[in-house]
Amino acid sequence: MPAEFKDYYATLGVPRDASADDIKKAFRKLARLYHPDTAKDKKTAEAKFKEINEANEVLSDPDKRKKYDTLGAGWQDEGNFQPPPSGAGGNEQEFHFGGTGFSDFFEQYFSGGSRYGFPQGFEEDAPAGGARKGRARKGHDIEGDILVTLAEAMHGTQRPISLQTVNRQTGGVQTHSFEVRIPPGATDGRRIRVPGQGEPGHNGGEAGDLYLRVRHAAHPEFTTQEADLHHEFDLAPWEAVLGAEVIVPTLDGSIKLRIPAHSENDQSLRVRGRGLPKGKSGERGDFFVKLQIVLPDKISDAERTLWEQLRSASTFHPRA
Repeated sequence: MPAEFKDYYATLGVPRDASADDIKKAFRKLARLYHPDTAKDKKTAEAKFKEINEANEVLSDPDKRKKYDTLGAGWQDEGNFQPPPSGAGGNEQEFHFGGTGFSDFFEQYFSGGSRYGFPQGFEEDAPAGGARKGRARKGHDIEGDILVTLAEAMHGTQRPISLQTVNRQTGGVQTHSFEVRIPPGATDGRRIRVPGQGEPGHNGGEAGDLYLRVRHAAHPEFTTQEADLHHEFDLAPWEAVLGAEVIVPTLDGSIKLRIPAHSENDQSLRVRGRGLPKGKSGERGDFFVKLQIVLPDKISDAERTLWEQLRSASTFHPRA
């Protein structure tokens, strides 16, 4: 079944030759604008935020971006695309997910969206006389991606999911819906098993399982590494030199953080226990604040005078 083409460059508002830094800046600007936590129209913002995340998921990954750029000469048509051949030989079925946060286009080209091979012990027999009689076979397991916001990863949630199975030969379509529990602390890349929601069994065999691979929705302020949260925080030069007390956002409220004197650019400060939950133990990962010393774009005449006075009075020699 063909999928509607998604122009990810247009979604982020960048040219096709945009640098990785341009893509990062464009995403962060749009993500701040449409993040559901801060937008006024949350329903519209949520849909837009998913589109932005999907575009960033592909264009910020060099391998996925290369694949996207080489889909074919007809990408400009923005028409319908026939999905690439399945890696499983003889696969007569294709699968489409609903509720995962990703479009059909992403599912077909950049997601798992795949079946696994038959489990051992479920091969077909060829009895005496040459007539083939299939014995009970378990259905294939299916794997796909699910987009999870950091708020969902922090607190856990229930997500309604639909799975559509299309028979490529007959055109028949079967759809079933179910709930998937995203546990608190679901880390990026974690696979969530949904028993019995894979491909139906054959000749009385049991159904396969569905595996949904967690993909953290990119956040304008935070990134994750396992259960740890990371945040980049801008500092004025004098704050780095003299030290300061600043207010820093976290996923569960702002905190006051002391910036020590003589802090350096790219230095990380660690706040224990303010990351994502770690399973059922009640423990949490840590929160890392990476300091970014920012220089002013413009200065007034009065400010220039002060900088010049500092230059004259300072005993600091950076190249000594």
